[in-house]
Amino acid sequence: MRALWLLIAIASAAGTAGAGERRFPPPEFDTGYAIPSDRPLPAPRDQAAEYRDVVGLFMALSLATVLALLVRSRRWIVAVMLVFLVWFGLVRRGCICPIGAIQDVSEALLGGGYAVPLTVAAFFLIPLVFAALFGRTFCGAVCPLGAVQDLVALKPVKVPAAAEHALGLLRYVYLAAAVVLAVTGSAYLICRYDPFVGLFRLSASAEMLLLAGCVLAVGVFVARPYCRYICPYGAILGVLSRLSWRHATITPDECIRCRLCEDSCPFGAIDAPTEPLTEPRRRAGRRRLALLLLLAPVLVIAGGWGGGLTGAYLATAHLTVRTADRVRMEETGQVTGTDLLSDAFRATGRSRKDLYADAVAVRAQFDSRWALPGGVRIGWAHLMGGFIGLVVAAKLIALSIHRTRTDYVPNRARCLSCGRCFSYCPKGRKGGGRGGRGEKQR
Repeated sequence: MRALWLLIAIASAAGTAGAGERRFPPPEFDTGYAIPSDRPLPAPRDQAAEYRDVVGLFMALSLATVLALLVRSRRWIVAVMLVFLVWFGLVRRGCICPIGAIQDVSEALLGGGYAVPLTVAAFFLIPLVFAALFGRTFCGAVCPLGAVQDLVALKPVKVPAAAEHALGLLRYVYLAAAVVLAVTGSAYLICRYDPFVGLFRLSASAEMLLLAGCVLAVGVFVARPYCRYICPYGAILGVLSRLSWRHATITPDECIRCRLCEDSCPFGAIDAPTEPLTEPRRRAGRRRLALLLLLAPVLVIAGGWGGGLTGAYLATAHLTVRTADRVRMEETGQVTGTDLLSDAFRATGRSRKDLYADAVAVRAQFDSRWALPGGVRIGWAHLMGGFIGLVVAAKLIALSIHRTRTDYVPNRARCLSCGRCFSYCPKGRKGGGRGGRGEKQR
């Protein structure tokens, strides 16, 4: 065990030692061009400051958890949310971010050749641990991306349940695509299309400003759209929160079914009491569940096949593939003139044969990296599609299971522990309790 911890410490130290340096040396220019010194990314900071941020994250989550489970105060949760919006958003300029850390951790674990900095690993893991223990208190009070959306949710409307479930699948697609592109060294998709980090750093492009504006405009009427339907980290937190040891409750007292809490939640995260099943409906539900269990492998295989079809497109996100495609089009006369990619390649003095061979190797990661029995080959694109098929199957199975509820209870996967429902419950009082009271599966 000591040897394992020693290896982790060495790997983390190696990662943090190079965290503030460029992973690749900058190119040398013969035109007199100088790389600007005012980079949009935050300047590297000393290791002690990074560790202080980790301690701050832990303290913030601890405070948010106490406020949600014990103090049960929406007002104090909002106060904490504003403080850490300023700190992690404006002062730290959106970095380090647990959401973007998905890519670093994926590349370190599955891609190879990259030691994730210890602070990045801590920012990724600490909110997950809290979610497994106490629910999504990170989303409710600590995440700056969620806080920005929370502030503009002025006229939220209720999204139909069918649309809520369908749109919720998008974040799993985004998660799978982000992991695959990070593992293959193609792109950090989450960071590239984060709608708010550019605002925190005051460096957003016109396209990203438009995207952020659209998210905030939608967020006036659909509360926290990025958190609910897009955020890949929220997808992971939701799975762990479903298994949480303790969770924020609407009321630790007796539920009188007044529905005030249901109306107060703009996220559709409160499950209503259910009626007992009749015997015919119970038999129909069992047949439906059995059918879905048999259909699950089919959905996984179909998803893997569909994902394989996207491999050629996903590969174009890799710089080597894009360069090879451009050089090939120029050499075959499909385009006229050159661009920066082809000019940069020719300046290296490498042969086109080597470039094309590298591009073939990159493409193989997506569509033919591993050999299966029978001569079938699969790649990361197939695994991505199979994962999405598995998520769809799990969603259908979960919806087919009838749960008997006697009270209004928070849906642990979707509840953000924001505390909006606390003051609406006429039977509420201070004091925590175990969530999910009066619920069981049949």
